[in-house]
Amino acid sequence: MENMQLAQRIRAFRKLKGLTQHELAARTDISLAVLGAIERGNRRAEEQILVKIAEALNITLQELKERS
Repeated sequence: MENMQLAQRIRAFRKLKGLTQHELAARTDISLAVLGAIERGNRRAEEQILVKIAEALNITLQELKERS
């Protein structure tokens, strides 16, 4: 469940920032396939990937991981 919530937060922040998956993947140097799997909740993101995503979205890691 926690993985799905994080996946939804990543997707929501990405859309809020007006980025496509392709653009976020390019900014983070993560493959589009991996990013898509993370956003669908099919793959657990390692901490260093979460750091890259947060930096690319110009948010803190804490904001990305916060539970609503």
